[in-house]
Amino acid sequence: MTKKALICGISGQDGAYLAQLLLNKGYTICGTSRDAQVSSFRNLVRLGIKDQVKLESVSLNDFRSVLQVLLKIKPDEVYNLAGQSSVGLSFDQPVETLESIATGTLNLLEAIRFTGEPIRFYNAGSSECFGDIGDCAADESTPFRPRSPYAVAKSAAFWEVANYREAYGIFACSGILFNHDSPLRPERFVTQKIIAAASRIAKGSDQKLYLGNISIQRDWGWAPEYVEAMHLMLQHDQPDDYVIATGESRTLEDFVKEAFVTVGLNWQDHVSTDASLLRPTDLAISRGNPTKAKVKLGWQAQSKMTDIVRMMVESKMQGDL
Repeated sequence: MTKKALICGISGQDGAYLAQLLLNKGYTICGTSRDAQVSSFRNLVRLGIKDQVKLESVSLNDFRSVLQVLLKIKPDEVYNLAGQSSVGLSFDQPVETLESIATGTLNLLEAIRFTGEPIRFYNAGSSECFGDIGDCAADESTPFRPRSPYAVAKSAAFWEVANYREAYGIFACSGILFNHDSPLRPERFVTQKIIAAASRIAKGSDQKLYLGNISIQRDWGWAPEYVEAMHLMLQHDQPDDYVIATGESRTLEDFVKEAFVTVGLNWQDHVSTDASLLRPTDLAISRGNPTKAKVKLGWQAQSKMTDIVRMMVESKMQGDL
């Protein structure tokens, strides 16, 4: 029988790539948005799959709305990729961030429990939950020390998933994903901001690129590979949580340099630092240990930071965005 998947947050980068992956595997897909009537679903259009996806309006903050869509769609799998997704913005909108992530996740879990159906649930966790762990690679046993409202919300959602798995036997998993990018990233994310600026400058713009702290280190992966890990988690015999990462960290300066080298420019001629772009707290180094995912799921990242920058620049230079 054809499997049905409900993807909450289908309009985002991960939601769109996940929808594409599952369609290729023969799934029937329903995606949700707060207002499906007015949303452009630009990423689904870019991937050429919007017409293959059923779209529903759902407010994850409203339990009745969540329960209604579960009873209507009757999914085999639910992927929760919704919620406010910017660490920086979470300092300006802490209440919205907590409600959209922690309350939204809780409503999905409680609605699944209420239906009594054997629905498998994936929750989008975040490496931000670990906080500043120095030069160590975080794995599934590393304690959470969240340093932003976004990370606090993601930590709460992670423990909600663990609680419902243990207390009610729900097949619920969290993927603790480290940074992952693609051409579908909006420009409010610093990586896409860098790619867009380098591309515009290469095409003749005289703009300057202003950045905050470029000494931070991140473990950057390729989003289309990371959604494969999400799917694999729900196909496993037992529900569990997994760190999804490349295992390598590079500085933001390296990312900037690579972007400008790719378009034939010296980054130092075009980039300046701006103290107003610094966050109240930021993580110096972020690196994941994806060994468990490799051993249990057979998943391993294929693309590293230089590959990712090149693919994003090529896409931007071709005018895809």
